[in-house]
Amino acid sequence: MAHPQIDDVIEHAMERFEATVAQLCGYLEIPAISCEAEHADDVRALAAKIRDDLEGLGMASCQVLELEGTLPIVTAEWMGAGPEAPTVLVYGHLDLQPVKGEVWRTPPHQATRVGDRLYARGSADDMGGWVSHIAAMEAWLAVTGTFPVNIKVVIEGEEEIGSPNLERYMDEFPSQFDADVMVLTDCENPSVDIPGLTVSLRGLLEVELTVSALAADVHSGLWGGMVPDVSIALIKLIDRLTDDDGRMAVGRVQVPEEWSAAAWDTPITVDVIEKGAHIIDGVHALPDRGTPPAEWMWRQPSLTVVATTLPTPEFKKNALRQKASAVLSVRLAPGQTGAEMFAELESVLLKDAPGGVKVALEQNGWASEGWLYEPKGPAFEAADRAYEKAWGAPLARVGVGGSIPFVALFGRRFGDLPLILNGVMDPETTAHGPNESMHLGIFKKAIKANIHLVDELSEIAESLIR
Repeated sequence: MAHPQIDDVIEHAMERFEATVAQLCGYLEIPAISCEAEHADDVRALAAKIRDDLEGLGMASCQVLELEGTLPIVTAEWMGAGPEAPTVLVYGHLDLQPVKGEVWRTPPHQATRVGDRLYARGSADDMGGWVSHIAAMEAWLAVTGTFPVNIKVVIEGEEEIGSPNLERYMDEFPSQFDADVMVLTDCENPSVDIPGLTVSLRGLLEVELTVSALAADVHSGLWGGMVPDVSIALIKLIDRLTDDDGRMAVGRVQVPEEWSAAAWDTPITVDVIEKGAHIIDGVHALPDRGTPPAEWMWRQPSLTVVATTLPTPEFKKNALRQKASAVLSVRLAPGQTGAEMFAELESVLLKDAPGGVKVALEQNGWASEGWLYEPKGPAFEAADRAYEKAWGAPLARVGVGGSIPFVALFGRRFGDLPLILNGVMDPETTAHGPNESMHLGIFKKAIKANIHLVDELSEIAESLIR
């Protein structure tokens, strides 16, 4: 049975919606970019502001925690529901992707409303995600003075650099992560009308492919035709990894037939892909070749060339170069390991070198695991009920083609708990790119869903408390 005041809680949250948007806009003004050292103090400033706001809200033990050599996390809790109620942990991240080199239509660190979307770096990834929970918490406390569950909050400052120290925080402050249910807010909805429950992620492996042939650059007119061109050799090698459509042809996996059949019914259509990915007129999404688009993006590996040393116009010269290299980003299928994929790449790239060049392959940068989860049990039934009440549609089980290292970490450390992955992104969010935005209708529904979620979880306390 629903809490007797839940309608009043929702009404209060909706009356305060503009105030919540204003609070979010205030956070978005702070350029908390974790990958740029010059913004480390901005990360700390935002963490302190969030801590103060949580304290003002009525949360207890509000802290900014920082270990040596790390950026901070913010923690808070409210344990007033007592030991008979479940404890729900809400995770989010406060740090942002960089904006250098991007062309924005609006100032990236000044939230701007255009129609039903709010534009700013971090608006949906991930400030809107966890702020929607803060708004739900505020409404519960304002109307009832309490929560139907115990709540812990963890807001990380290093997610956008791969959460390299999150496990250190888990080890150092285990009580901050002790919970019965975890709600991880950094994921996408398949549309503005259909809420998503993320159940799979791809992993990530970054490698550098280097081709060498000469001790020094030489004149292309004098030697061209008999001396290997490392740029051409590099291109030929990368081409080995792809099919005629440009998709990765190495390391494909066998997806269960029943999943592939169901994947045709997901909301991921060609129209959604072309609009969400900003494909220009006259260019189209890759042909599906009889495989669901969702499978290509969620459950199969993919390849992206993220950097090369190929000559650029400003360094143009008529010369055969000494060497050339490319950094390749490989998205791994859920369950696929980086070691497995690296061995596949070696088997294709390190034999029969074009033109007899020397080829080297090494891991470059960090790698992360994929994640595949079976959302079964009372907590997910409760989530379904909560979201249907708020959205008017049941949660769709979706995958995310990206790689979110903290999810794999939570899965490894807390895989015996219900892990509910939600968020406020949608196919038009453009996370990690210019003109990132959040749909305000999704934000509003997320707040309602979060209010219903803690109420629904309180109703199944006996099945959750360990």
